[in-house]
Order: sequence, then C-alpha cells, then structure tokens
Amino acid sequence: MFSSAECKGEDRVIQPTGDVITNEGETITLGCTFETTRASPYLFWYKQEVNDFPKYMLKRFSKTEENAPEFQKDRFDAKINKTSVPLKIQKLQLSDSAVYYCALSSSEDPEASAV
Repeated sequence: MFSSAECKGEDRVIQPTGDVITNEGETITLGCTFETTRASPYLFWYKQEVNDFPKYMLKRFSKTEENAPEFQKDRFDAKINKTSVPLKIQKLQLSDSAVYYCALSSSEDPEASAV
C-alpha cells in the first residue's frame, strides 16, 4: 500500500491522495506536481514508514540527480518534467509499503525542505 499527501504554501507540491495497491515485482509511478516562482527549485522525495520519521530518498535539481545510498537508482528514480517530478519505483518489495512525500526547496539540504 502506498499513500501520498499534499502540502500547501506559497510554493507548493500536489500529490494524488489515496492508496496505490499493487503486487510485488511490479513498477509504480507516484505523481507529484509543483508550483513555484523559483527558477531552479530543489525537488525531494521522502519515505515514511509506520511510526517513523520521513526518510530522505532522493533529490533532483536541474540536471543534478542524487539518491540516498539505500535508495538505489535502479529501483528508485525521479525526473523533473517542467512542473512535475514523478517517483518511479521498480521491482516492488513488501518493504516499499509506506507513505511517500515530495517536497521542494530553494536549498539543496534535504533537512531544509520548505514545502
């Protein structure tokens, strides 16, 4: 089961609400669109498991792509497409069940995401 949520502010990200139900081994894409006045925002994805804090997964900025070590690019990837940064998860595993959040910031620090 995969969930997503919306965060509002001057800059904002919009994610579809509700759960995504699929099978192990499949590929899913979680949507995230964003609105910002910033010329080059940093986009982030986080994974939050039950009773835990959100964990930084990856960052995208212009042509820069960075994944946290435990979220290898062969399974977790996102590409910025003008106003969206969908997260693609391949070869799904039961341990991927969580709530996924996207965020944007003017800072490259994943701890400082504003929205």
